[in-house]
Formats: sequence, structure tokens, C-alpha cells
Amino acid sequence: MSNLHIPQPVAPMIPRTLFNSDHEAFRTTARRFFEEKIAPFHEKWEEQQHLDRSLWNEAGALGLLCPTMPEEYGGSGVDRLYSVIMMEEQARAGDSASGFSLHSDIVANYVNNFGNEAQKQQWLPKMASGEVVSAIAMTEPGTGSDLQAIKTRAVLDGDHYVLNGSKIFITNGYLCDMAVVVAKTGDVSAGAGAVSLLIVDAKSEGFTKGKPLKKVGMRGQDTCELFFDNVRVPKENLLGMEGMGFIMLMKELAWERMMIAIMCAAGAEGALATTVEYVKQRKAFGKPVSSFQNTRFKLAEMRSEIQIARVFTDRCIEQVLKGELSVEAACAAKYWVSDLLSKVVDECVQLHGGYGYMLEYPIARAYIDTRANRIYGGTNEIMKELISRSI
Repeated sequence: MSNLHIPQPVAPMIPRTLFNSDHEAFRTTARRFFEEKIAPFHEKWEEQQHLDRSLWNEAGALGLLCPTMPEEYGGSGVDRLYSVIMMEEQARAGDSASGFSLHSDIVANYVNNFGNEAQKQQWLPKMASGEVVSAIAMTEPGTGSDLQAIKTRAVLDGDHYVLNGSKIFITNGYLCDMAVVVAKTGDVSAGAGAVSLLIVDAKSEGFTKGKPLKKVGMRGQDTCELFFDNVRVPKENLLGMEGMGFIMLMKELAWERMMIAIMCAAGAEGALATTVEYVKQRKAFGKPVSSFQNTRFKLAEMRSEIQIARVFTDRCIEQVLKGELSVEAACAAKYWVSDLLSKVVDECVQLHGGYGYMLEYPIARAYIDTRANRIYGGTNEIMKELISRSI
């Protein structure tokens, strides 16, 4: 299958200053991977509801997985701008199937930041190579954003925790070889103080996976339920200290929300680029759709708002690199840019006319794929609640 044509982004009005030549060389590799290995096979991923397992190994061989992990654990020891580039190129290519970022920038961070030496040596090199696909199992049926209300329980029995419960909406769940599972341990009446994180090998007896879930959009992404029926987890698989799970989750959530903002900003740029190309080629009443004032004004509005989103997002990224990003800034970026993406995609569908509703067009796929950004990572309503608490 030939490579899918993906338009270049519309030139920014304010040039970006985050990246150097090494970053851009990495971008070239990432862009080629998404354009050649992922984007042209969108229908295949949707049909099987996950990527081919071999693509994880290919991504690992190219150094695209876990690049920010220390070199002694299989990573490249580079800064988070490399992660930013991966997310931007995924969004630009319209890829809603791969779960690389969750693997590399969420699960790997938990292991690296809170794991002991043995845990890091056991899991991180295999995650960087693609030998191990990882997931994080937080959400449960009936709990949603309320992590303190989880029912999954891990009871200490000798040298093992006995794990029981279920999780839902787990990215990479179907293919995962390992999952970091959020569970209640010890005195469950302690609320947040009872939450712990356990590293669970998917080969463990009693660990089962549901079929990939049938979603409105993002149909090619591996998302399923996980079930734990008396799974015996070695005590040494506890991540960090017992009862410290909620604190660990909170420390990582700002970056996880920034990841959504980063992908949404790039997704909006991609939607605009494909629409600009379309309206210049498509004719109505004998002239290009781009020549009508309404079209020009809509494009101008979107370009302006996307630029505003880009400047704020890049400023937040600078704060991430310094370790200074505030919770409320991450929440603002997540909710505002994901809202903007939905608005931009809707406007772009309108400018495509009837073809904007045909799934063979990238903008139609974006219409159903991007909606979930306003839900996961904490709903946008939760983001506003968290921002309001700092006022």
C-alpha cells in the first residue's frame, strides 16, 4: 500500500523555539514511521481493533519507545521534547490506533520514578525494545474519575498480594504483557491512603482480558477490560510504598494531562492543514471553495485560535522541562485545547461539505476519533473544578 498523503501544517504565525537539530532528526524518523507504518493501514487497525504486535518491536528498534528513560534501562536518556515530538507526529498523521505514548510516557515513568532497581532492570529495557507492551489499569466500572472509590482489592497473603477486581477502558490492555494496577491495600477505610500500585505480569494465573471494546471512535486502538480473579502478585511487585499510590498518581497526572493537550494542539493543526488543502482543490459555483469569504474567515479564525493554543501549550512544555508546571496550568491546557480541537474539527467537517461525513476522508475520522480527549485524563468538568480550587 502506498504512503498516505499527509499535508504539511500551516505555517505558524509565531515560530516555535523548543527544538534543536537533534530533535528535528528524531522528528524525521518518527514522521516516517507514522506515515509509512501506521497511517496507511487505518482500516486494518479498526477491523482488528489493535495494531499488529510486530509494530511495537519495530518502534523499539527505531528508538521510538521510552526515549526519555535512562540509557542503563534501555532508553536514550533524552529530554521530554522527544516525547512531545512522538505525540505531535502521531496526531499529525491522524493515528488514533497506537498506544505508544501511554506505554513510554505514563507507565514507564511510574516504573522509573517510583520503582526499585530490580523493577527497573526487569521491565524498562523490555519496554524500550517493544518486547513488553504495558498498560496502566486505573478506571473501573462505576468509578470514572473518582480513583478513591475503586473496588479492586489486593490482600497480603505471605509473600504475595491476592488481587481481585476489574478495570475498564484500558489502553493497550488487549496486547499488554504487563500492567500497573491501581488497587486498595491494607485498611480500605483509609480512602486515598489505602491506594497502592502493583506491577502485574499478564501471564499471571487469574489475569484475563476482555475482547477489545467497541468504541464510537478510536476503533483501531487496543482498549479492553481487565479482570483479576485471585491473582497472586509477588510482594516485591509493589511499586513504591504501600498506601502511597494516590500520591504517585497525583504527581504524574499533570504530565498526563499535558500529553492530551500536546496531541490535541497537533491534531488541530493537522485538521486545519487537510482542510486548507481540500478547500483549495474543491470547486463550487465554478470557483474554489477557498475563494469564498466565509471560508477564508473560518480558516483565519481557526488558524488564530490554534496559534493561541500552540503558544500556551509550548509555554507549558517549557515549564515541564523545568519541573515547574502547575496543576492548574496542566488542567487548563488539557480542557481548553481539547475543547478547541473538537470545535476546529467540527468547522473543518462543515467546510468539507458532504465529503466531510465520509469516513474515507481524514477529517471524518477525526470527527469521531478526537471526541474522547474531553473525557479521558479526567473529564474537562473535573479540570475546571481543579482550576477553581486554586482561585
